Amino acid sequence: MSVLGDLKIVAVHPGFRRLFAVRLVSQTGDGMFQVGLATLFFFAPERMTTASGVAAAFAVLLLPFTVVGPWAGVLLDRWRRRQVLLVGNAVRVVLTLVLAALLAGVGVGPAVYVLTLVTLSVNRFLLSALSAGLPRVVPREQLLMANSITPTLGAAAAGVGGALGLVGGIVAPAGPAHDAVVLVGAAVVFAAASALALRLGPDQLGPTRRAGADELRAKLREVAAGLGAGARHLVARRTPAMALGVMAAHRFIYGVTFIASILIARNLLSDPADSAAGLATFGLVLGASAVGFAGAVILTPLAHQRLTPEQWIVVCLGIGAGSQVLLAVTVERTAVLVGAVLLGLAAQGTKIAVDTIVQRDTDDEFRGRAFALYDVFYNAAFVGAAALAAAVLPDTGWSRPAFAALAVAYVVTAALLRLGVARAAAAAARHVGSDAVPL
Repeated sequence: MSVLGDLKIVAVHPGFRRLFAVRLVSQTGDGMFQVGLATLFFFAPERMTTASGVAAAFAVLLLPFTVVGPWAGVLLDRWRRRQVLLVGNAVRVVLTLVLAALLAGVGVGPAVYVLTLVTLSVNRFLLSALSAGLPRVVPREQLLMANSITPTLGAAAAGVGGALGLVGGIVAPAGPAHDAVVLVGAAVVFAAASALALRLGPDQLGPTRRAGADELRAKLREVAAGLGAGARHLVARRTPAMALGVMAAHRFIYGVTFIASILIARNLLSDPADSAAGLATFGLVLGASAVGFAGAVILTPLAHQRLTPEQWIVVCLGIGAGSQVLLAVTVERTAVLVGAVLLGLAAQGTKIAVDTIVQRDTDDEFRGRAFALYDVFYNAAFVGAAALAAAVLPDTGWSRPAFAALAVAYVVTAALLRLGVARAAAAAARHVGSDAVPL
């Protein structure tokens, strides 16, 4: 089935079309915002030419997300998710315009870093709300199809936004003024996403039951207990817990490779003194990854006809291992781009299947907390990857032993998933047998 064919099937649902529009526009703004961050934090001539510098930047940007996640889960299970999309994007408009004003008038300082952290934290909150609301607008049997389309085309929209950001930034000279122009454009797009959320019904995305003000305050005081209950639910259901574990392991490996690719593009495949060339090379690497993402959109629904989501994850992890083996052998430009395609396919294929498993096997009243835990593991794994990258990667970004070890880690993760699935199936068979009524 083609991507357009899949899209036609799920697009017959009006709720899906409206939610999908919010995602596309919101992630277009994300792409523009991220271009500003890339030039500000990673490709400014005076910044981020070492492994420790790039890793530290990622750690600073992502560590707060692991704190936002738990609070987001409690709120997403009790606040109207439509309102989260409406208000969250509106908040991002204000934050992004303030950031643009600071960059144009004051330059980079502590306030810029703080506001950037808050804005990115809101973004993760919005992505969790989009995922938690999806099962409310498509039938259960079409969830995998929807998951193969929405995150991937959302990533494509982010790519379009990034391209628009690069084009829009041409009108301003390199530096803070360039980033301010890009951020103003992102704010306009965030405002459009907020307006599009109004097309959804206030209660259309759930949750089924919402708490009152007093109950909400009490629940916010019990975040740890609520997350504990959510974690126990996922473990009891087995498959969601395994999926989250695989996602965290994959995100860790992907994070090390992503940081390495920035360094390779900046210091090995380009003149380290030419930040513009480094950004252009890294743009090629991201474009190759986008090709892999698109491949996942096409191949995942086809694989679903023959494989379970768990089996498809094993295949994707194998593809990820192949990408690391290629990088361990050579760091020529062609090999780096082919490796990016393979890693993009593995990353997006795994994510589609993991999202489907968590949505499919998690009760609605726990779904918000499930995706909040998802975010915690997702970002904590990248922070851990940043720490490892700082310790093991040279400033060129290329280390044959490091990439070989990452390939082994992919294989081990796939083997553990297969073992976990087999044990879960055996436990389910025993449970069915114990419930059987003897004749």
